[in-house]
Amino acid sequence: MPSIISPPCVLTANGAENRPRRPGRPRKPTTFRRLGAIVVAALLIAGPASGGPEHELRRNVIAVIKSQIAAFQRDDGAMAFSYASPEVQSQFGTADAFLARFAAAYKPVYRPKSVIFLNLAFSRGRLVQRVLLQGPDDIAVVALFPMMQMNDGSWRVDGCVLVPATGKSVSTEPDVPVPTPPRPPEIAALAD
Repeated sequence: MPSIISPPCVLTANGAENRPRRPGRPRKPTTFRRLGAIVVAALLIAGPASGGPEHELRRNVIAVIKSQIAAFQRDDGAMAFSYASPEVQSQFGTADAFLARFAAAYKPVYRPKSVIFLNLAFSRGRLVQRVLLQGPDDIAVVALFPMMQMNDGSWRVDGCVLVPATGKSVSTEPDVPVPTPPRPPEIAALAD
């Protein structure tokens, strides 16, 4: 009686092995798997839909904060002050007082080395933009910018709160882990 011998496994040009099919499982062409992987990767890179109202809202809020930070970097107090809400403007009174306060107490916002916009959140009934900043002292903080929408539809910054960036790393690479300091070597006690 003749025996059935399976064909040998052969490495093909694209690196895949030519294995015999298992009974009951249809073979999926490699091309379709690659196409599927490319589609999934494109969707992951693209993120949320780029034309929706949430995207436009986030883009508008980020534009205001970017413009205010750029004005701080130029020491343009009047321009930075113009992006603040009417309540913040009345609290400080003048653009010079506003600029002086940020120069003294909000250095990561006033002179950031790095700026990364995180998610836009809704907290306590307000829209808040979270921003990861690396200050001039190389310490990372998260700045919380509550936003206020004006009657004309434009957005203004309605304050700033700095919180420590625990577990955050300021980097242009996504998901870069924070390096942990090396532990001192363990020293075993010698028995006398």
